[in-house]
Amino acid sequence: MPTAHLNGTDISYADSGGDGPAVLLSHGFLMDHTMFGQQVDALAPEFRVITWDERGFGGTPATGPFSYWDSARDALALLDHLDVGRAVLGGMSQGGFLSLRAAMLAPDRVRGLVLIDTQAGLEDPATAESYEQMEAIWLEQGPEPVQELVAAVILGPPDGVIDWAPWLAKWAAQDTAGQDFAFRCLMDRDDITGRLGEISCPALIVHGTADAAIPMARAEAVRDGLAGPVTLLQVEGGTHAANMTNPEQVNAAILGFLRSLGD
Repeated sequence: MPTAHLNGTDISYADSGGDGPAVLLSHGFLMDHTMFGQQVDALAPEFRVITWDERGFGGTPATGPFSYWDSARDALALLDHLDVGRAVLGGMSQGGFLSLRAAMLAPDRVRGLVLIDTQAGLEDPATAESYEQMEAIWLEQGPEPVQELVAAVILGPPDGVIDWAPWLAKWAAQDTAGQDFAFRCLMDRDDITGRLGEISCPALIVHGTADAAIPMARAEAVRDGLAGPVTLLQVEGGTHAANMTNPEQVNAAILGFLRSLGD
């Protein structure tokens, strides 16, 4: 994969190319750009699809503390690097966190938002403590003692649609120092719910009804807070990675949304 040195970070990315309108897809925590493989296959014949590895994951290192505002600036800098003036920003979970912030930082750059199993607020205190405990175990002992719990939250049951094995292998090889910076970014983020009204571009919200990490009510709060036209698609049985468990339904919704924006 090519890399671009942006904001002091070597960012790894993939670009389908082409002359179609640009779409930048940002992955969730512990994931990387490959989680959007089925979306790239569906969208690339008509759109220019850019995927990337955010700080601490995949081919992009995290060498120090950062926030989702920094990640939003990374996304915008990547668009600059690729000579993309405006794009639709799509993001799953933390990818949505940074996409919302990018829309606040540079509204003129964002044609629309595709928000997959994400939210604008903070972690529920009831789950935050368990996340902190799992992260401490992961850093001390490696992912094996907690990886099944983590995979179930993100990917769904082990006998479900998503094969856990490739992701468990990636987690085993992950740089824990970079992951710790990414985890602190996740847990220490600010609440932007009260600022959603600053975003007036069209938005598609996609949320799995079986999302074990973010309840549907959080998606509804984003829908109600955004100032522009919003469509909320509830994906029946979809997990926290609904784009992976229900790709046909999600891809059809994204294609319809992108086509509705015109050229």
